[in-house]
Amino acid sequence: MGKDKDKKRKKARKARREHGPVLRGMSEIRRFFRTNETPIYFVSATAFNLLGIDRWVRRFEYVNYYDSFDGTHPHVFVPTHVSPPVFDSIEEICNYLLAHKELVDHVRENGGRGKAVFLMFDVETERLAQEAGLEVAFPQAALRNRLDSKIVTTELGNEAGVPSVPNVLGRASSYGVLHALSAGAGLGHDLVVQTPYGDSGQTTFFIASEADWNEHADALAGEELKVMQRIDCREAAMEGVITRYGTLVGPLMTELTGFPELTPYGGGWCGNDVFAGALSEEHRAQARRYTQLMGDRLRKEGYRGYFELDFLADMDSGQMYLGELNPRITGASSMTNVTAVAYGDMPLFLFHLLEFMDVDYEIDVDELNAGWAEPGAIDSWSQFILKDTAHKVELITEAPKSGVWRLDPDAHGGIRFVRRETDWHTVGDEDEAFYLRIAAEGGYRYPGADIGILVTRGRLQSDEHELTDRARTWITGIKRQFNTSPAPAAPAVREPSPFSFKML
Repeated sequence: MGKDKDKKRKKARKARREHGPVLRGMSEIRRFFRTNETPIYFVSATAFNLLGIDRWVRRFEYVNYYDSFDGTHPHVFVPTHVSPPVFDSIEEICNYLLAHKELVDHVRENGGRGKAVFLMFDVETERLAQEAGLEVAFPQAALRNRLDSKIVTTELGNEAGVPSVPNVLGRASSYGVLHALSAGAGLGHDLVVQTPYGDSGQTTFFIASEADWNEHADALAGEELKVMQRIDCREAAMEGVITRYGTLVGPLMTELTGFPELTPYGGGWCGNDVFAGALSEEHRAQARRYTQLMGDRLRKEGYRGYFELDFLADMDSGQMYLGELNPRITGASSMTNVTAVAYGDMPLFLFHLLEFMDVDYEIDVDELNAGWAEPGAIDSWSQFILKDTAHKVELITEAPKSGVWRLDPDAHGGIRFVRRETDWHTVGDEDEAFYLRIAAEGGYRYPGADIGILVTRGRLQSDEHELTDRARTWITGIKRQFNTSPAPAAPAVREPSPFSFKML
């Protein structure tokens, strides 16, 4: 079997060599990106998820709805919003941007061609990209949508040997039917029930009684359901890239916790390769092994490129379970790609681009994975998404700038602005942080809105999964940089978060 695979690879390499040179090894691949001639556009609400990739890839540009840098970022393009619409999804934001005349003209001025990458997109996005002269550098939306189903993910995981929390798949028209379904699978009656599509926070329900069922019956009755045993778990995430040579695996992101109690600014998650609390080296090894197995299974489905897996570490059994699949860039991508700098190779996302750049290359996946799995191979970073949890709408009259800030007990709010920066590459120590602004002067502050995001070195949580004093100082400090006034008018519908990450 192995010999047949080697023969096929050699044959494929020979065919590709006839159409151009082969990039061999990391130095040639890095040189290729530094001299890249193909325009690549990341189209999304903000630049955040892939911020810093432009340091590695020539002609990489961010096409955004929000101008987080007040026009100072040399690679951010924000079209003029004459009468800004209200969006219900990130896909709608992308489609709005692709259809904007200023972007179409911008692409034409840059040669009328290029690649486009997205956080989220649909078939309409694919059509608009093609009309603009851009090729989507991702598998087709139809395939991504099918794989996005929690039901399909569970089935593929089972086939790949990647276990999920003990569960049963089925439908329930009433609590009695759900009760019988769970009892037949030996799951007990303290359950976690999920519907196939959507963010976990909107499609996950905790059902321990008929009253719980009745509260959520409209969302559950008659739907395809994944019914799971409730466990004491910790969340983690791991990203990978399916290449023609196998699956590359990034670092394990841990401490993924929301903090809605922080009022008026709160909500967020921290990503680290620090195994705090009960998460162990064995958990990390399990996650890496499962990510490779799942990547190999997804490849058989025709998927290639970037993906992310959510994991649930059972604190009682020590087992690492598959939670969900994100066939896309996610909110964890920022952490994966900033810590990748410490590998001495290059950000994981660049291996995704290689699969779509019409160039042949050769890498040793096993060697790369072995190096990245070594203890201490990466450094520790955290990020915190700030959300407005107040119960009123106000007009923002003053907002903190994007850039590097520093803890300073003598400054207003205990923090001070140090300098403008386009990403967090130069953050030197745990007393510094990069802040990316979302809410700006003239905008509205309303319940659930994203305010901004903070990225710093080290951990923002304790071993007990509580925010550290340093984290609270940063959050309070950012909050105090805002000034607001009563809103003369308010948006009727909240805009979607630009930091899609299904674990929240």
